[in-house]
Amino acid sequence: MNHLLSGARGAAADWNARMLAQAADGTRRGTRWGRGAFAFVPSVLAIGVLGAALAQGALAANFSVTGQPFTLTSNGVEGSGFGAIVNTPAVGRPDGTTSTSTAMARVGFASAHLAGLCGIVHQTIAGVPYSLLLTGGQKVAASPPATFTTDIDASNLYIQATELQAYGPTTLQNAVLGQSADQVTVAGKPLTGALPGGFGLGSAGGEGGSSIALHGLNASAYDAEMAGALVLPDLRIRVVAGTATTC
Repeated sequence: MNHLLSGARGAAADWNARMLAQAADGTRRGTRWGRGAFAFVPSVLAIGVLGAALAQGALAANFSVTGQPFTLTSNGVEGSGFGAIVNTPAVGRPDGTTSTSTAMARVGFASAHLAGLCGIVHQTIAGVPYSLLLTGGQKVAASPPATFTTDIDASNLYIQATELQAYGPTTLQNAVLGQSADQVTVAGKPLTGALPGGFGLGSAGGEGGSSIALHGLNASAYDAEMAGALVLPDLRIRVVAGTATTC
């Protein structure tokens, strides 16, 4: 599948029929998403080509939605080498311009393990609402379970979000709250957009010393990057009519 859609200027019903037919044919699909390549604009939706690594369950990826947040949820996350800062990244707009007026949290994990993954993007085309759903691993519950078992592995995972929320107990170890942002490192590198003296949450135990466990995760994100590898079972991409709130 080299191209799911080239020009959604035709009737919305025809577009939806083609997309659903491709999503339902059972073929394992995925993408290498460069920043802005997984971008929604008023008349075009584009998803890239399957890589050989994805066929084996491993994917290095970076995906973002131009000008609007998307939702990432999981039943739980366990991570080490954890760090977070506040920054003001450049956010792309559908007209091609950018803005740096929105403060966000950039959160990084040198190593992360997730209990399922659900990504939801909303878009309206020709006045009709659609939702793109990206899922992997176990089904993500609307109400996160009290306990969870991880089934997705990611290295060098970064999330740029306006909101990141856990729904149960959060365990944070070996962390320094209020560390200068430019001193916070994840996998040996500073977080993008860090300013000297800015707020940071870093490690008290040296590189990789901090860890976190989140029961349930819900993030309104503008960017999610797996700079290392993402290993997940049962990757599925679907487009459905309407405004979906769960996968």
